[in-house]
Amino acid sequence: MSVRNVCVLGGTGFVGHHLVSELAREGYQVRVLTRRRERHRDLLVLPTVELIDADIYNLNALRKYLKGQEVVINLVGILNERGDKGKGFRHAHPDLAQKIAHACHDCGVQRVLHMSALNADAKNGVSHYLVSKGEAEDLLHATPELQVTSFRPSIIVGPGDSFFNRFAALLKMTPILPLACANTRFAPVYVGDVVEVIRRSITDTRTHGQRYELCGPKTYTLKQLVEYTAQIIGGYHKVVGLGRSLSWLQANIFEYLPGKPFSRDNYRSLQKDSVCAKAFPLGITPTPIEAVVPAYLINAVARDRYHTLRAHVRHEQPPV
Repeated sequence: MSVRNVCVLGGTGFVGHHLVSELAREGYQVRVLTRRRERHRDLLVLPTVELIDADIYNLNALRKYLKGQEVVINLVGILNERGDKGKGFRHAHPDLAQKIAHACHDCGVQRVLHMSALNADAKNGVSHYLVSKGEAEDLLHATPELQVTSFRPSIIVGPGDSFFNRFAALLKMTPILPLACANTRFAPVYVGDVVEVIRRSITDTRTHGQRYELCGPKTYTLKQLVEYTAQIIGGYHKVVGLGRSLSWLQANIFEYLPGKPFSRDNYRSLQKDSVCAKAFPLGITPTPIEAVVPAYLINAVARDRYHTLRAHVRHEQPPV
């Protein structure tokens, strides 16, 4: 199966940056739809990548920019919403999936690759996030004219991730970190492996209709992962796991903080372990986090120290 033109939704996010860069290296003509084109100059310089200002939730815009495309890759997802009723999740996940299905039908696009989530379940999901992810996944797979492959990852990590980098930032702010849902288990998967399975799936007809679980080779509790982060960045840090009641209390407090760093819906999602029942697909050997995480966290620490030292030197220099 030969493919040249690929349209990526969510191509400016964490996974999107890695995927778009890889597809460009492979020679694909990649169209990325985004509302903030000028913020992503690193993608603008790639010769086979076209960044277009567009509202992906507008069906007419989707129809316009999916014309001539052979594959649509949907990486769009949110981890939190305004409020706690599921409306934001439905808009971002199943409502968008419905629009993608309509636009693909109208433009003659049959191949769709879709980023879902481990534990996504439209009927029995434990959170609004997981229910809405399940609804979007099921909707696309139930569309007869589409050839869909879904990817269901545990937490995805790598340079620029929002997991290890965020906990590293929190640990730098306080020597003692109270951690909700500390015993929830994860099997972190390296972003490079996620990108590779997506890349291979573009032209592999055996992947049509499949829903692939994506996990790294080892399982850890959330507390173990945060303690591993502390070990890498150095210094004194103590991670204190909170029980169920205090975890729920923390979620209720953080629900109303700017940026919503932890929410009630996050808490619900963390009531279920994020681990895989199946091996990594397509013969790919998943990368252990120990092989990749130290490099980018140590580099981040070094950059922070450099900027701190530079600011100190500037402050100490007498005026000329």
